Amino acid sequence: MSETKQEETLDLLIGDWWIWQLKRGHRFSSDDFVTAWVAASAMPGAKNLLDLGSGIGSVGLMTLWNMAPESCLRGVEVQELSYGLACRTVEHNGLGARVELVRGDIRDRQVVADTHSHDLVTGSPPYFPLGTGVVSPHPQRAAARMELHGSVFDYCEAAARSLCEHGRFVFCHSATDPRPREAIDAVGLKLISQQDVVFGKAQAAMITVFECGWQGQEYSREPLLIRDSEGRWTDAYQKVRFGMGIRDPSRASCGLRRAS
Repeated sequence: MSETKQEETLDLLIGDWWIWQLKRGHRFSSDDFVTAWVAASAMPGAKNLLDLGSGIGSVGLMTLWNMAPESCLRGVEVQELSYGLACRTVEHNGLGARVELVRGDIRDRQVVADTHSHDLVTGSPPYFPLGTGVVSPHPQRAAARMELHGSVFDYCEAAARSLCEHGRFVFCHSATDPRPREAIDAVGLKLISQQDVVFGKAQAAMITVFECGWQGQEYSREPLLIRDSEGRWTDAYQKVRFGMGIRDPSRASCGLRRAS
């Protein structure tokens, strides 16, 4: 599916960083934002960050924004379209010295090697195995939703190859899928915390953000409610947004758009 320049938008991501994304493609969301928030709070002093299946760069960059200026990010993305947009985002924000983007498959050990050198690894695996839903004809939407380039098990395996002794791996997944816990256990990691995310009052949690590592004391997180019964952002979510660098309470989750 071809995409033209006119179908791209430049939107405010976090702080004063902007992001290129497709107008009708896969765009960054609350899932990405909450994943970055949990990651930044789990390892606030991280220096070497790795974002698996980095897409257009939203999770990794929002996490990096909350780190010290000397912190660096490596993003790995297999899809050409998303990788190209992420490269333009890095260039637009002048982050070339801090961000390395690699086009490759996280399952490839030459791309994600056994280095155990990263103190913070993030990821947003697709939620659905092939055969459990319709594959979108749009390449971005298809890869974001369906397990075309690996499952949560592959993400956990790649994280285990990358994570240092005291590091943290943070990723989001469906709250109703038992596989994330199975995948964490399968590679010998330990679940440290899980952040359930509820998008509307009286609803069940839709996604969970998992924090795991080789070691550490397990602790509990209160579920995060995004919107109240009136459809407004809750005080808890506004506090998270402010703490992460979004100062304008009127901003939509998809960002402010820069006029062309």
